[in-house]
Amino acid sequence: MKVTFDLDQDLYRTIKVEAARTDRSVRDVIEEALAAWLEAAEEVEDRASAQAALDEYRRDGGEAAEAWFGWLAAETRATYAPSEE
Repeated sequence: MKVTFDLDQDLYRTIKVEAARTDRSVRDVIEEALAAWLEAAEEVEDRASAQAALDEYRRDGGEAAEAWFGWLAAETRATYAPSEE
C-alpha cells in the first residue's frame, strides 16, 4: 500500500543514510522500524495484561504455583497409581 506522510528533514536524511549504509531502500528501513515499533507496543501491552491478571489472581487469594503443582501431583497419583489390592 502506498502512503504519503511528512517527515522532519533531518530524520529523513538520517533514514536515507542508514538505508545507503545497509544497502537497503528507505522504504525497507521505514517498514522495519514501524514493524519493530508495533512489536514493542504489543509486548508492552502483553506485559501489562499479564501483570493485571497476576494482580487479579493475588487479589482473589491466588495459590502459589508450588502448592498447586503439589496438589496436582497428589491428585494424579491418587487417580492413576496402581491400587494395592
